[in-house]
Amino acid sequence: MQKIKSLMTRQGLKSPPESLSDLGAIESLRVPGKEEFRELRDQPSDPQAEQELINSIEQVYFSTDSFDIVKYELEKLPPVLNLQELEEYRDKLKQQQAAVSKKVADLILEKQPAYVKELERVTSLQTGLQLAAVICTNGRRHLNIAKEGFTQASLGLLANQRKRQLLIGLLKSLRTIKTLQRTDVRLSEMLEEEDYPGAIQLCLECQKAASTFKHYSCISELNSKLQDTLEQIEEQLDVALSKICKNFDINHYTKVQQAYRLLGKTQTAMDQLHMHFTQAIHNTVFQVVLGYVELCSGNTDTKFQKLQYKDLCTHVTPDSYIPCLADLCKALWEVMLSYYRTMEWHEKHDNEDTTCASEGSNMGAEETDFDRGYIKKKLEHGLTRIWQDVQLKVKTYLLGTDLSIFKYDDFIFVLDIISRLMQVGEEFCGSKSEVLQESIRKQSVNYFKNYHRTRLDELRMFLENETWELCPVKSNFSILQLHEFKFMEQSRSPSVSPSKQPASTSSKTVTLFEQYCSDGNPFEIQANHKDEETEDVLASNGYESDEQEKSAYQEYDSDSDVPEELKRDYVDEQTGDAPVKSVSRETLKSRKKSDYSLNKVNAPILTNTTLNVIRLVGKYMQMMNILKPIAFDVIHFMSQLFDYYLYAIYTFFGRNDSLESTGLGLSSSRLRTTLNRIQESLIDMEVSADPTATLTAAEERKEKVPSPHLSHLVVLTSGDTLYGLAERVVATESLVFLAEQFEFLQPHLDAVMPAVKKPFLQQFYSQTVSTASELRKPIYWIVAGKAIDYEQMLLLMANVKWDVKEIMSQHNIYVDALLKEFEQFNRRLNEVSKRVRIPLPVSNILWEHCIRLANRTIVEGYANVKKCSNEGRALMQLDFQQFLMKLEKLTDIRPIPDKEFVETYIKAYYLTENDMERWIKEHREYSTKQLTNLVNVCLGSHINKKARQKLLAAIDDIDRPKR
Repeated sequence: MQKIKSLMTRQGLKSPPESLSDLGAIESLRVPGKEEFRELRDQPSDPQAEQELINSIEQVYFSTDSFDIVKYELEKLPPVLNLQELEEYRDKLKQQQAAVSKKVADLILEKQPAYVKELERVTSLQTGLQLAAVICTNGRRHLNIAKEGFTQASLGLLANQRKRQLLIGLLKSLRTIKTLQRTDVRLSEMLEEEDYPGAIQLCLECQKAASTFKHYSCISELNSKLQDTLEQIEEQLDVALSKICKNFDINHYTKVQQAYRLLGKTQTAMDQLHMHFTQAIHNTVFQVVLGYVELCSGNTDTKFQKLQYKDLCTHVTPDSYIPCLADLCKALWEVMLSYYRTMEWHEKHDNEDTTCASEGSNMGAEETDFDRGYIKKKLEHGLTRIWQDVQLKVKTYLLGTDLSIFKYDDFIFVLDIISRLMQVGEEFCGSKSEVLQESIRKQSVNYFKNYHRTRLDELRMFLENETWELCPVKSNFSILQLHEFKFMEQSRSPSVSPSKQPASTSSKTVTLFEQYCSDGNPFEIQANHKDEETEDVLASNGYESDEQEKSAYQEYDSDSDVPEELKRDYVDEQTGDAPVKSVSRETLKSRKKSDYSLNKVNAPILTNTTLNVIRLVGKYMQMMNILKPIAFDVIHFMSQLFDYYLYAIYTFFGRNDSLESTGLGLSSSRLRTTLNRIQESLIDMEVSADPTATLTAAEERKEKVPSPHLSHLVVLTSGDTLYGLAERVVATESLVFLAEQFEFLQPHLDAVMPAVKKPFLQQFYSQTVSTASELRKPIYWIVAGKAIDYEQMLLLMANVKWDVKEIMSQHNIYVDALLKEFEQFNRRLNEVSKRVRIPLPVSNILWEHCIRLANRTIVEGYANVKKCSNEGRALMQLDFQQFLMKLEKLTDIRPIPDKEFVETYIKAYYLTENDMERWIKEHREYSTKQLTNLVNVCLGSHINKKARQKLLAAIDDIDRPKR
């Protein structure tokens, strides 16, 4: 391009850009003619040679237009000029010029059409510019006309209208700003009304409006004020949230949650709520305990307020300990109830929110679900945390005072409160209250050990001072009527069969939170824990009414009707069957022979000591029912009460070393094992402490109780009273009654007993409780052994001549004497039955013992016979049959005990030698003396000496293992 410009300059041409500033100069441009182009084109050309010539041109010739070619060439001339060289150099320059000119001509010819076209466009542009100049001239002329046609007043009106519109907008903005500035008054009113959602909504709207007018300088201050107000609202909102912890109000909490939702701080609100609950627990327990400490100290010294809660608990006095504990649990219940109702509120509203979200849009659904999940987990985790805080506070309170200083009823009341609190905790979060259980269990076991030891000593004192008089109770007496067993009626006792349970108990159990959700407090019930109901279990004189006493002594063998009251009370005590509704007169008359209880109302036989033991069992069960973790310890101590009572009855009325020598098996191996176990584990047989005894032995003796001694007021040696039969009946049957009550309580005990300890309970019932009735045999055997004069009967039998020669038709007088003894025994039984009801099993055992002893005495009398004939043997049978016939009229026991024992012995007189040997081996129930007498006296007449020696040897073989 520089080359072209240089060439055009030398030819007097101007470049198009330079000529555009002067349109008129375009016409004077000289365009090479066709001839010139043709000449240049017709010249012979060698493109390569021409290009070489152009390339050989110095670069300076292609510089700017200010370059002076002539001056440059002249300066290049040498000092000494050579014409030939000059001409050669001139020719070279001409050749170069010619090459350039040719090259330019070629380019011009090549660009000629574009040049013509561009020239035409420039001409068209010139025409357009001239037209624009005409339009501008016309516009200026019309503007001058408009200026002359309108006045300045008209333009002023337009300016004022525009200013008016601006001022109206400004006025609206100012009014809005004024309203914003007055918002703090309305916000204060809404906060006083606790309308937190409305206050936050208004504040947020004001902040949004203020951002619209942020270009005003006054708005920046208002924005700051609104932000401060919002922070103030959040502070008041936090205070309102803290009030939920002690007194939950649905409307109040709904407003608070809506407010936090508007702020977008629902998670923060939940964190703050748990912090407030923790603080509420601490503040509540501290204030309750502080109030009692200050009240009992009689002053409001601030030193107590500075104490730690643990130290403050040690200042609670024993008198105020239980009321303070009750109020403490009431206050903690309010906190837990508030948390429970808070969870209910969230469960309910979460379901509503889920329903609304499913029906509406999904905007923010993920965020809402996340918040809901966070709140749910936080609340579930908070259950355990809050219950742990409650347990620790109550545990600290319990450890602040030694519970051993309290009486039993107060201690039970403390346990009842703690048990109710643990029930609350289990329903609250499903926790087993390990912290409270471990704390209260240690104190309870220690307390109960000391209490039980004291009660055992008291029981020994009662037994040693007991005169074994009947304690008159009503016929419908039940241990559930006693104050100590009232707790079993309040709860569903496992001893009651499902068919006997009220219909309401089959429905769903109502929790404490459901029961006291809207009103009341589970610990308010404990305030009146003393049952004001009086026990109505004692009968005035052994009869429940004068009519019963009168009817009880009617003669049943008269023609008068049997009293209905006695019909209802008639029970088969041996089988335990239900009362017979229709009993014939003949049945009653027939049973009258051995049933000495028909002249008394069928009331339980027990003593004051028995009643005290039952009350103790009730108290023990109260503790066990309240605190199930110590159930095994309590049941173990209960078993000791029964063991000691059983051992005392045996020691007082049943211990007789001569009993076991009879070989009748009066004491079963199970009873002997039980008595030995009790003596080894519970009875302290040492008279005085041994100072050289080891510490372990001393500790073991502390767990034992001295053996009781029968009161000197109880006389067991008088034949007129059948050797204390009334006292024996009262004592023995009171033990049987106590065993029956333990049987009644077994399902309840089994329900609370830990599974690993149930074998102990089963063993106690199978080996101890069930043996109570077995004491009847050894105790009443002593009476039976003394009630009949068996020695006199042996003397009378010894005077009888048995070697008679003819068959006698008259029985011997010893039979009549024996029957008179039995008649006298029957009369004495009737006399005793007027004092104490003698149950049918007792009378049966007495008659059975007496008859068995009589029959064995008869056999012993026969074994003392020196000489006996066949007629004498017939006389023996006659005597025994007479005895049986008369005896059956005195008693209704069938079959007669040991009847076969006598008959078999008499019949053995008729056996041959071989039969006798086999008979001796089969009948080992007879003594050696009795068997030897059979061989020597009765069989000596018809067997030889060798056979007799053989039979005696067989008897000796049988007797040898017994030695």
